[in-house]
Amino acid sequence: MNRFTCTNRDGKVASNEQMFSQNGKDPGGKLQEGSEKKVELGKKVTLLRGISIIVGTIIGAGIFISPKGILKHSGSVGMSLIVWIACGVLSLFGALSYAELGTCIKKSGGHYTYIMEAFGPQVAFIRLWTDLIAIRPAALAVISLAFGQYILEPLFMPCSIPPMAVKLATAIGITSVIYLNSMSVTWTARIQILLTISKLAAIATIIVPGMYQLFKGETKNFENAFELSNMQLSGMPLAFYSGMYAYAGWFYLNFVTEEVDNPEKTVPLAICISMAIVTSCYVLINVAYYTVLSAEELLASEAVAVTFAERLLGNFSIVVPVFVALSCFGSMNGGLFALSRMFYVASREGQLPEVLSMIHVNRHTPLAAVLILYPMTILQLFVGDIYSLLNFMSFLRWFFIGVVVLGLIYLRYTKPDLPRPFKVPLFIPVVFCLTCFFMVFLSLYSDPFNTGIGFAMSLTGIPAYYIFIYFSRPKWLQKALDSLNRTLQIILEVVPADQ
Repeated sequence: MNRFTCTNRDGKVASNEQMFSQNGKDPGGKLQEGSEKKVELGKKVTLLRGISIIVGTIIGAGIFISPKGILKHSGSVGMSLIVWIACGVLSLFGALSYAELGTCIKKSGGHYTYIMEAFGPQVAFIRLWTDLIAIRPAALAVISLAFGQYILEPLFMPCSIPPMAVKLATAIGITSVIYLNSMSVTWTARIQILLTISKLAAIATIIVPGMYQLFKGETKNFENAFELSNMQLSGMPLAFYSGMYAYAGWFYLNFVTEEVDNPEKTVPLAICISMAIVTSCYVLINVAYYTVLSAEELLASEAVAVTFAERLLGNFSIVVPVFVALSCFGSMNGGLFALSRMFYVASREGQLPEVLSMIHVNRHTPLAAVLILYPMTILQLFVGDIYSLLNFMSFLRWFFIGVVVLGLIYLRYTKPDLPRPFKVPLFIPVVFCLTCFFMVFLSLYSDPFNTGIGFAMSLTGIPAYYIFIYFSRPKWLQKALDSLNRTLQIILEVVPADQ
C-alpha cells in the first residue's frame, strides 16, 4: 500500500518529501523534538494479565445460561461430563499448537498473522475480510446483548425487560468497552483481571454450594449416569460442537503477542494454566448443576445458573444475573482488546487503511483499530436475526482455525530451521486439525443452507482482495484515501509506531 502522508507529533502534516521516518529521525538524520520516548505498543501483558485475557474471554455467558446443548446431544449425565472433559483436552491441543506458533512467529494478529506466514496474503485477507464484515461485529453484538439483558435483570424482576431498554444498556456497555480500550492498555488489562476474578467468583457461587450438596449425599441425579438408551452416535458430533464453542477464546493471547512480556515463556505457560482453570471450572460447575437439577429439569431450563440459584440460594440468587453480566463484560473487553490488534497488524501489512496501524501519541493505544468495530457492532444491534448470522458463520471459525493449525504442520516442513522455543509433538496439531475439519463438514451436512450462505460470504473476499489490494488503484481513489487517512490521523492524534 502506498504511504503518501504522515503527521508528526506536533500535529503538522508532512508531505511525501518531508516524511519523518518511523525511528524518530528526519531524512537528514536529526532527532525530532520531544522524541525521546517511542510511540509504540509496550510489553504490558504479564503472565497474570495473559491468564486473565484467556480465562476472561473463554468464560462468557454460555456456561451460566445454556450448558444443555451437550446434555441434549450426548444423551446422559455421565456422557455429558465426558464430552466437557474431552472438549477441554481438544481445546488444549489447539491452544498448545497456537503456543508454538506464538513463540516462533512473534507478531500480534493471531489467526491472520499465522495464515499470512504459512499460506500468503490472499488466504489471510479472506480470513480478515470474513472477520471484518460479519463474524466479529455480530459476535461482539451477541455477547453485548447478553450483557444488556442480565445487567437489567435485577431491576426488572420478575417482569420482562423492554427490548429497547436492553438495546440501550447494550449500547452503553459497548461504548464503555470501546472507551476503556481507547484510553489505556494498562487499565484495560487491570480491569480484565478484576472481571476475570468476578467470573471465578460467579463460578464459585455455584460450585461451592453444589459440592456441599454432593458431600451431603445428593447423588440421585448421578444414578445410571451412563444410561446409553438415549444416546445416538449421530448426536455426539453436535455435542462436541457445542462444547468446543463453549471453550472458544483460548487463541486470544496470540492476537497481542508483541505486547506480551517474555512471550517464549509467558504464552505457553498462560495458555496451559488458563485451560486447566477453565476445564476444571466447566466440569465442576456441571457436576454442581446435577446435584440440584435432574437431566430433565436442566433441559427444560432457559437459564440453568439462574434456576440453580433460585433452588439453592433463595434471595441471594439475585447476584447471579449480575455476575453473568460482569462475565459478558469481561468477554467483550478481552475480545475487543485482542481483535483490535488483528486489525492493527492487517493495516501494518497494507491490507487495511494505514491509519489503523497508528498509535495515539500520548495513550499508546491503537485508537483507530479499536474504534473500527464500534459503528459495525452498534449497527448489528438493530439488524434482524444476529443469531442466524452467527449460525452460518460459526463453521468458518473452525475452518480457519483448522487452516491455521494445518499451517503449523506445513511450516514444520517448509521452514524446519525456524526457531521454535516451544514445540509440541506432531500428533497434537494433527488430531486438532482433523477435529476442526470434521466439525466443518458436519456443519455442511447438518445445515447446508446457512453454511452455504456463510461460505459464499467468505468467497466475496476473493474479488475484494483483487479490487482493493492486488490491482493498482486509480490516482483519484488513492488521492481520496490519502486525504481520508491524513484527516483521521489529525482528528485521532495518531502517528506510525516507532520501530
